[in-house]
Amino acid sequence: MTTLLQIKNIWVDYSGVAAVCGVSLEVTENVPVCIIGPNGAGKSTILNTICGLKNTSRGEIWFHDQRIDGMTPHEIAKLGLSLVPEGNRVFAQMTVHENLEMGAYLCKGIKTREINFERVYDLFPVLKTREKQSAGTLSGGERQMLKISCALMNNPALILFDEPTQGLSPLLRKELSKQIGRASQQGTHFLLVEQDAYFAIKLTQKGYLLENGKINIEGKTNDLLSQDRIRQGYLEV
Repeated sequence: MTTLLQIKNIWVDYSGVAAVCGVSLEVTENVPVCIIGPNGAGKSTILNTICGLKNTSRGEIWFHDQRIDGMTPHEIAKLGLSLVPEGNRVFAQMTVHENLEMGAYLCKGIKTREINFERVYDLFPVLKTREKQSAGTLSGGERQMLKISCALMNNPALILFDEPTQGLSPLLRKELSKQIGRASQQGTHFLLVEQDAYFAIKLTQKGYLLENGKINIEGKTNDLLSQDRIRQGYLEV
């Protein structure tokens, strides 16, 4: 099984204080992975470090057999790695269509872009009806769909999702789960960071529990569901 992403014993500091402490994990082809844990555990820091937005103080990050820690964000993006950031981060003054065009800035060929537009509009039909609308006027759920679609426009080898359910209603979370699942079935590989452990575990096959910057539990997500520590601490059981 081909390894897409491998993180080897990384440490990340904020002003001399360790936020991520010796974390190691990997993502392989056709095995969606999640990182769960409480707010402030270091989950988003890991994603930002993978993308080159934060630097490691120790350790290594490999993507497709190429070491990427120390590379710039745009160099990493060119290798086929996309981030769907947390929050409502869209180009608010631009239309939905223009946002998607920005997402496709590394995509080569007009035909490929047309295919990708068709793909994201098939996944999220509401965006097709809003394509001439300013992104800033979209609902929270629609903005989340737009951010995911922008990431898909580049045909990435791996997508990093940072808290995609943040601020969404239970109904929208269910719809988002269905569409991320569809994208996965179409061959999209992803690493998902989530506070909503149930949402994350149901979408993935392998999971890591991150607490205080350290991986405390890892394994197949079906096995994680049976662990009392996770059930009682993160699944409200």
